[in-house]
Amino acid sequence: QVQLMESGGGLVQAGGSLRLSCAASGRIFSVNVMGWFRQAPEKQRELVALITYGGTIRYADSVKGRFTISRDSAKNTVYLQMNSLKPEDTAVYYCNAGYGSVSYPGNYWGQGTQVTVSS
Repeated sequence: QVQLMESGGGLVQAGGSLRLSCAASGRIFSVNVMGWFRQAPEKQRELVALITYGGTIRYADSVKGRFTISRDSAKNTVYLQMNSLKPEDTAVYYCNAGYGSVSYPGNYWGQGTQVTVSS
């Protein structure tokens, strides 16, 4: 099993910034892609950004140019720097990890961290 520990959510005004972190532990040798999904109330969970250990990155169109995903392989941690936040970015953000590619989510999920952007 792989455990994912998220941190960094909170309340911010529109135009502000937040940084999310997700640290992986456990059977991390079974992971080569990590990233973030989000789910707003009454909406389906959607991709935000994924990054492979080889450096391939995929962003949702809605966050391109505003969000940046990065990773620290030594710490088995992935980060999501979110700038120019909008009220529509309000959601629970879930860390995701697995073995595969940026084309689909991995098998492991974090508990989620709330991001609220006020207008």
